Amino acid sequence: MCIIFFKFDPRPVSKNAYRLILAANRDELYNRPSKAADFWGSSKEILSGLDLEEGKEGGSWLGITKRGKLAALTNYLEGRPNPDAQGRGFLVSNFLTDNLDSFSYMRKVASEGHLYNGFNLLTAEFRNSPDSMQEGQGVGAYSKAMLQALSAVCVRSPCYGTRTNTVILIDSEDNVSFTERTMLNCDVTQWSTKSFQFKLQE
Repeated sequence: MCIIFFKFDPRPVSKNAYRLILAANRDELYNRPSKAADFWGSSKEILSGLDLEEGKEGGSWLGITKRGKLAALTNYLEGRPNPDAQGRGFLVSNFLTDNLDSFSYMRKVASEGHLYNGFNLLTAEFRNSPDSMQEGQGVGAYSKAMLQALSAVCVRSPCYGTRTNTVILIDSEDNVSFTERTMLNCDVTQWSTKSFQFKLQE
C-alpha cells in the first residue's frame, strides 16, 4: 500500500518553519514502466513522475505545480478490481493541468468516482486555501499476513513493493524543495535520487 505522511501549518510562526512537510511512498510492481520526477507540460510548470504503462501513459501518483497546486494518490485495496476501470493516475495529472480549484475538482471526482477502482486522493492549493479529502481494506480478499505486509511503511515482496520515496517541503516564503528517490532496474539495492527547488509563482 502507498503511504503519505504530511504536516500542514497554514501560517507558520517562524520564518524558518515549513507550511507543508510531505513524505510519500509509491508501492507498485517493480517492472511497471514509469518516468522519474521531472518538470513537464507545455511550460514545464508541473513536477511529477509519470506512468508509462500502455493505456495509462501520463498518469501520476504525486505532483506539484509552480503555481502551488499539489495532488497525491493512493490506491484503495479491493478484492476484485475492475480491469476496465480508468487509470487512477489521471486523477493527479488532470488536477495539476486543470484550471479547477480543489473544491470544484473534488466535486467532479466525486461524481465520476465509479469510473475508477478504489482510491484516496489528496489535493491542495498553496496560493489559495488547501482542501483535502488502512488496515480494514481488502478484508476477506487477502490473508492477514498479506494485509500486514502491504500495510508496512516500506513494502518488500518478491515482485511488488515500495519503489519511490518523495519528500516535498514548502517554507513560509513559498520556496519549494522536491526530492524523489527511485528504484533502478527492479533492484531494491539500486536507487537514484533527484532534487528540485523552485519558488511558487504569483
